[in-house]
Amino acid sequence: MASQHAYELTAEWTGDRGGGTTGYRDYGREVVLRVDGKPDLLASADVPFRGDRDRWNPEELLLAALSECHLLSYLHVAVQHGVVVTGFTDRATGEMTVTDDDAGHFTRVDLHPVVHLADEGQRELADSLHAQANRLCFIANSVNFPVHHHPVQP
Repeated sequence: MASQHAYELTAEWTGDRGGGTTGYRDYGREVVLRVDGKPDLLASADVPFRGDRDRWNPEELLLAALSECHLLSYLHVAVQHGVVVTGFTDRATGEMTVTDDDAGHFTRVDLHPVVHLADEGQRELADSLHAQANRLCFIANSVNFPVHHHPVQP
C-alpha cells in the first residue's frame, strides 16, 4: 500500500552582520531551523566552512537522520521477529569528499549500533536484523552512498 507523506520546515539565515554577503568573510553562517510545534534548532556551516562549532551543521544532521532512521527501523523489525530490545545506542561516522571545484559529497556512512537484548540467546538473530532495517530505512533509501552497519556487542 503506497502512501505519500509531506514534510515542511523553515530555514532562516540569521548571519547578516550588517553588510549582507558583500564578501565571503563578511557574513555569518548561522541558521535557525523551525518546524511548527517544536523547539528551534540552531544550525550553521561546519567549522572548516566558516561555521559556528556550537551549532548543528548539515553534515551532522544528515548523520543524525541516518542514525535515527536506522534505530527506528531496527526497533520495528525486532518486534516483527520477536526480539526484545531493552536499549539501543549508535555512534555514527561519515566521510565526505570536497572536490577541487568546492562541491562535495558523502562517500559513506558507518553506523555502530549497540543493542541491548532481554535475551542474549537471540544475539545472532538480532545482529542479522540490521540488514533488514537498512532496507526499510527511508533516509538510507534516499542517499546515493553506502550506509554500513557494524554492530558492537554491549
